[in-house]
Amino acid sequence: MKATGIVRRIDDLGRVVIPKEIRKTLRIREGDPLEIFTDREGGVILKKYSPIEELSEFSEEYADSLQQTIGHMILISDKDNIISVSGASKKEYMDQKISFQLEKIMEERKSVILGEGNEDVISLYDDEEVQDKYSAQVITPIIAEGDAIGSVIIASTESGVNFGDLELKLAETAAAFLGKQME
Repeated sequence: MKATGIVRRIDDLGRVVIPKEIRKTLRIREGDPLEIFTDREGGVILKKYSPIEELSEFSEEYADSLQQTIGHMILISDKDNIISVSGASKKEYMDQKISFQLEKIMEERKSVILGEGNEDVISLYDDEEVQDKYSAQVITPIIAEGDAIGSVIIASTESGVNFGDLELKLAETAAAFLGKQME
């Protein structure tokens, strides 16, 4: 565990306030679920809960199947990190904190096609250099019980690739299927 130097007291209802700086750094928003763990030394650990992470093995298999079918890179994220990768370096993408641009697309709850002839491609994770990296991207939010809980991303690094309705429908189908698995 990493010490922050911040001390908080428990109020009479058993509540503890998580400082704003920590909430901002960890992207914890009002209403976000947290998992509570204890360690052997008597420490209490709060971890941001990711419902889609429970499906990580399943989402990995889905991403692999989709990638084998269309031949492009497939990534699946929860609200904070990339949790499944197929057709690209897992070392580069796995567990990377998603970019604010990707988070914004998820919050808007609309699928987008990015690349040549459309809006510019975006970085998928924090501090990613995208110039000349991707030629096209399709991003579809995963919605479960009305909440955006992640995204399905189809991306290509091959020059001259344009995505259209086919890739959009494949991403939307994958997102809908994963969302239904969470309900």
